[in-house]
Amino acid sequence: MLHQLLRPFHKLRHFVASRPNKPLTRVTILLWMLASAAIVLVLRGLWLQVLDSNFLQSRGDARSVRIVAIPAHRGMITDRFGEPLAVSAPVDSVWANPQALLKSPDRFPDLARVLGVTLADVKRLIEDHKDKEFMYLIRRAPPELAQAIKNLDLPGVSTQHDYRRFYPNGEVTGQILGFTDVDDVGQEGLERSLEKTLKGIPGAHRVIQDRLGRVVDIVERVAEPRPGADVRLSIDRRLQYLAYRAVQAQVEKYKAKAGTAVILDIKTGEVLAMVNLPSFNPNATTRDPALGRNRAITDTFEPGSTMKVFTIAAAFESGRYQPDTPIDTRPGTFRVGSKTITDVHPCGLIDVARVVQKSSNVGASKIALTLPAERLWSVFSRVGFGSLTGSGFPSEVIGHLAPYSKWKEIDQATISYGYSISVSLLQLTRAYAALGDGFLRPVTFLAQNNPVPGTKVIDAHIASQIRDIMELVVGAGGTAPQARVAGYRIGGKTGTARKAAPHGGYLDHSYLSLFVGMVPMTNPRLVMGIMIDNPTKDAYYGGVVAGPAFSGVMGEGLRLMEIAPDDLASLGRQVMTLHEEKENP
Repeated sequence: MLHQLLRPFHKLRHFVASRPNKPLTRVTILLWMLASAAIVLVLRGLWLQVLDSNFLQSRGDARSVRIVAIPAHRGMITDRFGEPLAVSAPVDSVWANPQALLKSPDRFPDLARVLGVTLADVKRLIEDHKDKEFMYLIRRAPPELAQAIKNLDLPGVSTQHDYRRFYPNGEVTGQILGFTDVDDVGQEGLERSLEKTLKGIPGAHRVIQDRLGRVVDIVERVAEPRPGADVRLSIDRRLQYLAYRAVQAQVEKYKAKAGTAVILDIKTGEVLAMVNLPSFNPNATTRDPALGRNRAITDTFEPGSTMKVFTIAAAFESGRYQPDTPIDTRPGTFRVGSKTITDVHPCGLIDVARVVQKSSNVGASKIALTLPAERLWSVFSRVGFGSLTGSGFPSEVIGHLAPYSKWKEIDQATISYGYSISVSLLQLTRAYAALGDGFLRPVTFLAQNNPVPGTKVIDAHIASQIRDIMELVVGAGGTAPQARVAGYRIGGKTGTARKAAPHGGYLDHSYLSLFVGMVPMTNPRLVMGIMIDNPTKDAYYGGVVAGPAFSGVMGEGLRLMEIAPDDLASLGRQVMTLHEEKENP
């Protein structure tokens, strides 16, 4: 290489030597200048390569070409009408080159002040990453905080574009949606189960960065970011708010531990609302893991007297019973082996329909023990107990329905009125939905545009008979008149179940108050299950505690959904009552 660079110089020397007595021309002078420049370049190259190699290394470090990820937008989650439930908003994440930042320790107090941490915390963070060239100071910073850090103009500190998940409805939809982690990956709820659909694919571009890691030029776009797909849920935000407010009111009124509610569309299996109290706000930076659990799906309980309608369905299937078949429940107790089954209020000689209306444990037990265990088990299994609902929700439980071959006589008696079996509230509500038209449909959180075909599980005539009996429950003499909705024929069943103790047996004075209702009964469309956990003030019966929540939600919800009244007589009576109250205040 050196020889080639000096070749012009050698030619010049020979040229001058061949003309010893002639003056230098301009060409000669130019050749001398070129030769001198070549010598200077050679010497400079030798100096940098051999004697001062650190200079080139520093300049190489000062400008580097790197591939930098471009964050992708996570898909939006909306309710069935397109109202946003979860959106990703653009924010900045603040990062630093610890090696550059360590050169300005006098600026550490400023950084600690803006971050709201101690000086010791900042020093420890930087020291722990001193061998790295990259670390996050804060992910997805609020805009005002990111700007405040930018204003410090600290060496080695910069920002990058990112996205932060935001939930407009806060705790009202907390347990349904769940939340994402700092890397925008779904951790709980539908954010987790729909991760593949919602997750975007990051892009990349090639950039030139200076020695502090700051981008000084974008060379080219290597790959375009692919945003995640939007998802339209079956949730009706209006019903969600109504259910949340109604359950909250009953929990506060009766000083209960918790409350849960589910609303399903009978024709499609769609979840229109699902609430849990207490709830949590997924927008918060700190969360109680226990509050994030969607108890309507992940928790099981013994459903108490809400099971009686399915016991009666099995009785009707046997052909041995009709709604008017007499059942002698006297004297209000019934001995099965060493156990005694009792009614809260002795009912005497009643028919099968009144066994449900009055919620007689004795009547349900006597009927169940006259049936083959396999027939009872078959009905319970067909309507979905002991199996998943098809919702796809993370951590869904199947409950417990023991094989009928393992039932003892007392098990067959107690399961008829909701003990010796465990279910989730979603399972229970779905089973009641099957009484709407005799078909069991998978539960879905995704909006459906058309009715969904189901599996026929109950004869249409028997389902109709059960619905007629359910109407008696909310009528005069039933256990849930507080659940009635003016202008609509409704039906339902109450349950007041003792809470199981952690290590066997039952807790004293600790109950679950339940009501599952259906509306309108002329053409069933909606079914709602409500559970109030351990009410401790004034009352604990399902009809009194849970029934009013159904009435409150459906009274407003049916109007919002434009479902026509099917009981104009009761609506007329209500109008007359309101008119009389106005005339005679």
